[in-house]
Amino acid sequence: MPKPSHAAAIRKAERHLAKADPIMKRLIAQHGHCPIAAREFQPFHMLANSIISQQLSTKAAATIKIRVGALVGVPFQIRKVLSTTPEKLRGAGLSGAKTRYIRELAAHVSDGRLDFDEIVLLDDEAVIEKLIIVPGIGRWTAEMFLLFGLKRLDVLALGDAGLQRAARNLYGKKRQSATLLPRVGENWRPYRSIASWYLWRSLEN
Repeated sequence: MPKPSHAAAIRKAERHLAKADPIMKRLIAQHGHCPIAAREFQPFHMLANSIISQQLSTKAAATIKIRVGALVGVPFQIRKVLSTTPEKLRGAGLSGAKTRYIRELAAHVSDGRLDFDEIVLLDDEAVIEKLIIVPGIGRWTAEMFLLFGLKRLDVLALGDAGLQRAARNLYGKKRQSATLLPRVGENWRPYRSIASWYLWRSLEN
């Protein structure tokens, strides 16, 4: 179950966005409540899944996640990742690089170099700095972790191609430029994470 504080904060965010931005008001009415608060906090599993998904279609990534899960449990178990041979992980469909990245992530968590209890207390940029030290985790993956894992309310992943495309579709008729997303995003502060979820949903139509 989502924490009451998270759910209440997201309802407050929806009211703020609907008042601040007529396009957001329409998207909220169309897509309903944002469900981010309901996601269970499984930090290693989420980061490993993000690594698997890199540069793959949703369908291909889902197939590989199922096969990896059969080897290491669901949610992914750090101990099992480290005890499973790279050959078996590659046999599940992981590339050599992604096999190394996931095992490196497991090692960083296992030996304490990456401490999830510690990073939940850090500000957004400090969390990103901690995460991108791990091979295979870049800024976008760290931002998705902030948004969906830590449920930070004001994350805007400016490098996300989907958000850029949605911003052009929804706001770009009179404001076509490379700075469109950050500029329209100013209206969504301090709830840019929630606005991002609605932008992604808009691409489903």
